[in-house]
Amino acid sequence: MGWEFRLLGAPGPVVVRNVRWLAGYRHPRHRLEPAASRLREVFAEPVALMEGAAAAGEPVSVLPVLFHLLWPHELTVELSVPLHSGSLVSLGVGR
Repeated sequence: MGWEFRLLGAPGPVVVRNVRWLAGYRHPRHRLEPAASRLREVFAEPVALMEGAAAAGEPVSVLPVLFHLLWPHELTVELSVPLHSGSLVSLGVGR
């Protein structure tokens, strides 16, 4: 008799890539005010990622904050599909 095992419920490769990307922004240094508050206001209703980032401020400075807020689920996005500029972002459970 040998041992056999199966891993059930392993995340798909797209989820793994998205989570690895967001993990790069988990450090608190990316949580900058007033950008974080503004992003929560902008994404109170689902909005495309880049559209909301542009509405919250200069995307180059706002995107790291947005990605940081996705990490603790203050904002949420579908992680089972690749993140892109049109990904719908909304308020999450950690708000």
